[in-house]
Amino acid sequence: MEGDLPLVEPQVDVVGGGLAGCEAAYQLASRGITTRLWEMRPERTTGAHEGEQLAELVCSNSLGSDHTGTAGGVLKQELRRLGSALIAEADGCRVPAGSALAVDRRQFAEAVERRLAGLEHLQVRRQAVTSLDQLSAPHRILATGPLTSPELAAELGELTGAEHLFFYDAIAPIVSVESLALDEMFRASRREPDAVGDYLNIPLDKERYEAFVDGLLQAAKVDAHEFEDEKLFEGCQPVESIAARGRESLRFGPMRPVGLDDPRTGRWPYAVIQLRAENREGTAWGLVGFQTRLRHGEQQALLRSLPGLGHAEFLRLGSIHRNTYLDAPRCLDTELRVRRSPAIRVAGQLSGCEGYVESIAVGLMASVWTLAELSGGETLPPPPPESMLGGLLAYLREGGPRAFSPMNANFGLVPTVPPPPGRRKLGKRERRQAMAERALAATEDYGARVEQRLSGILGA
Repeated sequence: MEGDLPLVEPQVDVVGGGLAGCEAAYQLASRGITTRLWEMRPERTTGAHEGEQLAELVCSNSLGSDHTGTAGGVLKQELRRLGSALIAEADGCRVPAGSALAVDRRQFAEAVERRLAGLEHLQVRRQAVTSLDQLSAPHRILATGPLTSPELAAELGELTGAEHLFFYDAIAPIVSVESLALDEMFRASRREPDAVGDYLNIPLDKERYEAFVDGLLQAAKVDAHEFEDEKLFEGCQPVESIAARGRESLRFGPMRPVGLDDPRTGRWPYAVIQLRAENREGTAWGLVGFQTRLRHGEQQALLRSLPGLGHAEFLRLGSIHRNTYLDAPRCLDTELRVRRSPAIRVAGQLSGCEGYVESIAVGLMASVWTLAELSGGETLPPPPPESMLGGLLAYLREGGPRAFSPMNANFGLVPTVPPPPGRRKLGKRERRQAMAERALAATEDYGARVEQRLSGILGA
């Protein structure tokens, strides 16, 4: 793959070998468009990555729920209908996690790399892009993610004419299953009360819960640099930040016991900590919702005070890192192009979406619009507003009533459905099911229009 086409100038440069960049590069190269994919690792590393593979995930459940009662589940189904390569590879690398699309991270990255390696029209350049002058293709897609290099971020800031925004993102610890006292835990899943369950659960009584909250509030934390304002994305708040909102906040968040019957008591615990498998072998387990910025020594001591974790071996400790993104409504046009430089599109979390699946979705659309541009003819319209993808892209175009901030897929992004004649309203579950069915039908139709529009491109 690397250097396969040294004499052919690329038509598109895709910068960033994360999920958005890999999806965009696949869609372009698989249709015969000579594409060059730039990835800075191993030349440069980051605080969030562990290795050098393309499409590396932070945890096994980074792709979230696959249930169509959730916005993320609807978006995944839409991406399947639109031919997403990465969602297809994720489906082939599943690990047990109830209704979630959890994957073996290593196998997933290997599968994506194999798929890309089989593309005749794709070149991979393992080199950091520190200046847009390094790119020679007439079309560019920047998918450098939330960890965009300072040099490129500064140049992009000058190019867009808008201030770069940023926030901090925290990741959760992972422990070795061999080091756990499994007899102090029980298996159960909230959505599947009669099944064995895919999650390990650590039950806490009130005394232990209170002690744990005290420990979180008192433990030393990694501070932001003096020159940076701390902005924490709501969907990925460190567990200690949640605890600081009130002593009961964790019991209504990541430690909620609802639907988890402890077989030893036949009741819900006062609070619970869940662990989820991070690989197919079940040797590594992550603490669900336990993103943290605690200093490593205090983090280990506090977690080892919990039942079942007394001798925990940490395969990865929680940490915090800076995320960078654009103020999309001011910087980007309706097709994700930089307003001041329309040869450049922005995809993934740099565009202002939040989440891995959302990044895949925006990467796919950046490539689709680039393909339409390369084929000439009429402009391809955006996905329908009834679809989750359409709602997400509309948010990037228009923003919300407050200052722009990153956004996950959610049902608030799409129009609601009216109740049928004779009914005043629909229940939440029924309404979301109707919205999901409408979204998928609209996406099916849109996908057919995309294929018809791009059918003249080599390889389509």
